Amino acid sequence: MTHAGNDADRALSFKRVLSSAAIGQFVEWYDFVVYAYSAATIAKLFFPAGDPAIAILATFAVYSVGFLARPVGGYVFGTLGDRIGRRRVLSVVILLMGAATVGIGLLPTYSQVGIFAPLLLIACRLLQGLSAAGETVSSNSFVAEHAPPDHRGRFVSFTYSFSTLAPVAAAVVVYAFSNGLSPEDYESWGWRVPFLLGGPLALIGIYIRRIVDESPAFERAVAAEGIPTSPLREAATGQTSAMLRAFALAAFSAVGFYSLSGYFVTYLVETGLSRADALLSNGIAMLVSFFSFWVGGELSDRFGRKPVVLFAIVLSVILTIPAFMLASRASFEMALLGQALLAVDYGLFWGAFGIAVVEMFPTRTRVTGATMSFNISYTIFGGTAPFIGTWLLLRTGNQLSPAYYMIAVAVMALFAAVRMRETAHAPLQRGAATHGAGLHDASDAAPG
Repeated sequence: MTHAGNDADRALSFKRVLSSAAIGQFVEWYDFVVYAYSAATIAKLFFPAGDPAIAILATFAVYSVGFLARPVGGYVFGTLGDRIGRRRVLSVVILLMGAATVGIGLLPTYSQVGIFAPLLLIACRLLQGLSAAGETVSSNSFVAEHAPPDHRGRFVSFTYSFSTLAPVAAAVVVYAFSNGLSPEDYESWGWRVPFLLGGPLALIGIYIRRIVDESPAFERAVAAEGIPTSPLREAATGQTSAMLRAFALAAFSAVGFYSLSGYFVTYLVETGLSRADALLSNGIAMLVSFFSFWVGGELSDRFGRKPVVLFAIVLSVILTIPAFMLASRASFEMALLGQALLAVDYGLFWGAFGIAVVEMFPTRTRVTGATMSFNISYTIFGGTAPFIGTWLLLRTGNQLSPAYYMIAVAVMALFAAVRMRETAHAPLQRGAATHGAGLHDASDAAPG
């Protein structure tokens, strides 16, 4: 009876872990990407009247500013995650993101306070970036360290996939308000509602994260090896190769995610599609990637992380130009098909990448090593993806120019993927970075 009760308690605890991670991923990235879906309106309200193209570039420049805080956030929350635990960090980051997003929804516009409007917008984006830096890797590590060893890919890909469900929800909310209200009402107050919704969503996430247990792998690492005094120094000196590979793979991930979720709506509108059709087609495509995530995670458990990662990167090199050619034809069906091709491919990659990047590092420095690599790469490649895509299109007039950029990043990631070690069946405690170095966690077993 006691054994059955313990099994039930462990099963309930693991369900709470999955729920807290999934909701947290959703809230963090809903809050972060709703800005991109509101770019056209923000350009009008927060910058001086003039050339619309320049206003959009300025809006995406502020979008990129949110990424400048990510290396700082990566250092702060990565270090805290390896020193005080994953659960506490995850509670803090979702609180910061909710506050910053609600803040954007309450900001005065340029016509009301002049230059202070874009400055306040930048401040909120910096706070969003600081928060976002601590979410993905901490959450994926938290799930991986609770999950059964043979199914880490399945469970991490499931919770990580909610990061792509967030743009779907953001697109639906922005679509509903922008089409359900008159243009005057939407520009007056309707655009604020999607941002204000981030507040109650964050409160739900905070509540769930406060009732879950700390990662057992983290607790075992602390008990066996103590709390690291400088996780970043340990990772930078002992796991340099892992950090470089994680950086390159994260670049591919970043360009794909922020091109699909942060840029494609603008790209479709600029190439002739109506804004309503652009939002709807993009939301459907992101929903496709949501399910593709799960396939990538399951395949990585069965065949290994490396084969799935390699396959997805090579496939992207083949599909990106055809996908952009289809999407740029100013047709809803073609736009949806083009985006769906990219969504399936990147979804497969993300499903394997989410678990692979945390398995590259030992538990002792996992969050710091992976978070720093991830966020520096996302700052360079993710935050600039919408800006570079818009700039290339305006500069060259070539509708395929953003595709060439995505392919160049894919080729860089391919070199890193070829050299990555397989980690699907390695003990989680030591990771790929110290594989063969004698570290081993004999208790790295299923939670149930």
